Amino acid sequence: MMGRLRAMREPLKYVQGRNALLKFQEEMGYMGTRWLFVCSKSGYQACHDKLEESFGQREDYRRYEIFGGVSSHSEIDKMKAIVEEDKIDTVVAVGGGSAVDTAKATAFYTGKHIVIIPTVAATDAPCTGLSAIYNDDHSFDKYLFYPTNPDAVLVDTVVIAIGTSPNPLIRNTTEGLTFTRKGGIEADEGGVTAREGVFAGGDAVTGAAEACKVHAVTPALEAIVEANVYLSGVGADNVNCAAAHSFYNGVTALGIAHADHGCCVAFGTLVQLVLEGATQEEFDEVQNFCLEVGLPVTLAEIGVTTKEQIASIAEHACVPGETIHNLAGDVQPIELYDAILQADAMGKHALGQTSC
Repeated sequence: MMGRLRAMREPLKYVQGRNALLKFQEEMGYMGTRWLFVCSKSGYQACHDKLEESFGQREDYRRYEIFGGVSSHSEIDKMKAIVEEDKIDTVVAVGGGSAVDTAKATAFYTGKHIVIIPTVAATDAPCTGLSAIYNDDHSFDKYLFYPTNPDAVLVDTVVIAIGTSPNPLIRNTTEGLTFTRKGGIEADEGGVTAREGVFAGGDAVTGAAEACKVHAVTPALEAIVEANVYLSGVGADNVNCAAAHSFYNGVTALGIAHADHGCCVAFGTLVQLVLEGATQEEFDEVQNFCLEVGLPVTLAEIGVTTKEQIASIAEHACVPGETIHNLAGDVQPIELYDAILQADAMGKHALGQTSC
């Protein structure tokens, strides 16, 4: 029996840089003259004027639509109708992951080009060949897999710098730090913070974080944006995300408003390490990273507080078609339930809340 083939998937074109939106028409004009921009509210505010400036005196048709906030069936159907009625050539996503997933699905169902303009560097959606589709009640429905990846991704790093703010979880998960008035970590020129062994400056990651505090575009910021948007996105499409993302999909069934995708996937990664029987050293390394950068290590931090909720997550995360089934030996709901409990217990221990 033939095993899995080796393959590489990625966007056909990737453009990034300061004020890249001003080059939108120049870079993407070969895709047509009739454009539908599927925007988040903040995406529209951040990008509209630059996009319009990029067209200059051209008379291309441009329609901007603010979508409803979730990549649901009804939102996709609404955008599909606009594409057909307005004879759109290219669908353009402007916003975060949900706007991107909505636009990708719209372009796929209508057979149109798709361009992605991410406004945050915190999701793999721009470069991947799939969308997470939700029911109209905002519960997760399915992954929609595409035969190809987006035609193009354009990242304006000024938009990213302005739209990024300090992670509020850092205050709650990393003791001993001092913070600026705006919530950033205080550090000297060498990156030394008030807590021994924790640094907040001096390399690409933390340098980018410092740049975002003052809305500056620096080489550090450019490097991290490229890593988060392009490298992480292409990486996500060429490996199996397995249990970490399935955990998040299970959480969506609970309807917890503040259970952010990235936070859930971070905790889901810890759950996956438990499922895989990772060594304590490997688990501690990932958990310590989460603690240092302000990602959750307990269920309570993402709003999960009862065993009934955990059971619901486990059931929904293990439905047929979920990526968790890519793990060796497959995973049953009861096994995931126990792994979630174990990861949570180890997180509480790390935070000094209980013994492990």
